[in-house]
Amino acid sequence: GSLITLSCLSHRVVCQVISSAVPADSIQENGTSDSSWITRLENSYGFYIGLGLAVFSSFLIGSSVILKKKGLLRLVEKGGTRAGDGGHGYLKDWLWWAGLLT
Repeated sequence: GSLITLSCLSHRVVCQVISSAVPADSIQENGTSDSSWITRLENSYGFYIGLGLAVFSSFLIGSSVILKKKGLLRLVEKGGTRAGDGGHGYLKDWLWWAGLLT
C-alpha cells in the first residue's frame, strides 16, 4: 500500500493505506490514545514538571550570580585591580569560575 506522512507541531505520523475499502459505520480507534507512558506522564504531571524546572532554573541562576559576586568581592578585599579598571584578576578566582559554570 501507500504511505502517507502527516506532520503537526510536535508529532509526526506515518499511515499505511492497505486497501480502498468503504469505511465502516462504527467508530474505530485511531491509535492516538494515551498508550505511551510519556504521554500519560505529561498529561498527569506536566504542570508540576514545568514548575519544578522553573524553580530549579531560578536557583541555578541565582547561585551563579552569588558565586561570581563573592569571587569579585574577594578580589577587592585582596586589593586586586577591578575588571572595569583593566584588571583580569577575577579570572584566577575559583569562585568566579564556579559561578560562570553554574
